Amino acid sequence: MDSITKQKLEMWRKKESELQEKLSKTMLEKGIEAAKGDLSENAGYQLLTEDAETIRVQLANLRKIIQDLEKGMK
Repeated sequence: MDSITKQKLEMWRKKESELQEKLSKTMLEKGIEAAKGDLSENAGYQLLTEDAETIRVQLANLRKIIQDLEKGMK
């Protein structure tokens, strides 16, 4: 494995960790908003739901990049 690939893998794994932490915080905030009551009229809850989905998509894309890099190292 060359050092550039290693560095890329490190960078993407760090980004994955950051996104996972962001998703955890978003889900916690979403739970707080859900506790406020009527979800159909709770803009904060709806926004956090959309944010969580966006982060999940970003994580999936990032994990694909990591997987491709790992395959290339073999």
